[in-house]
Amino acid sequence: MVIGIIGENCTGKSTLAEEIKKAFGSEIVTGKDYLRLAKSEGEASALFRKKLEQAVSDGSIVYVISEPEQLGLLPEGAVRILVSADLDTIKARFKTRMHGNLPAPVARMLEKKHGMFDGGTYDYRFDGVNGDAAALCEALKGGILSCSLPERSTRRF
Repeated sequence: MVIGIIGENCTGKSTLAEEIKKAFGSEIVTGKDYLRLAKSEGEASALFRKKLEQAVSDGSIVYVISEPEQLGLLPEGAVRILVSADLDTIKARFKTRMHGNLPAPVARMLEKKHGMFDGGTYDYRFDGVNGDAAALCEALKGGILSCSLPERSTRRF
């Protein structure tokens, strides 16, 4: 099983990934962490793609994605979850991450990127502010065990 958790910075992707890890015993890979697999980016990317393709049927990987170009690494058969939050929440979380200071250029970057994943196709949409991670994990378990994941019709949590 491969689960792609997709979203902007500070939407709650890592928190959701940890909940899924608890529920499924999944390995979590974040962003470009896969580069550790090899010395060159091309080789690391190829190895990671192969690892993800194998995990679709034999394994459990949660891939946390915050940049659009990383979407291309998700193999056919991966479950896609969009995690979203309102812009004010994202800014507040980012400000906390930056020890109470949100510089104007960073705020503008967050504003520019807000909504960048909204037009994609997802199996699930998770509210990173009020979403129920336990309910999403139960839905994932039910869908995976019965092999009846929604055919790109989005369920919201």
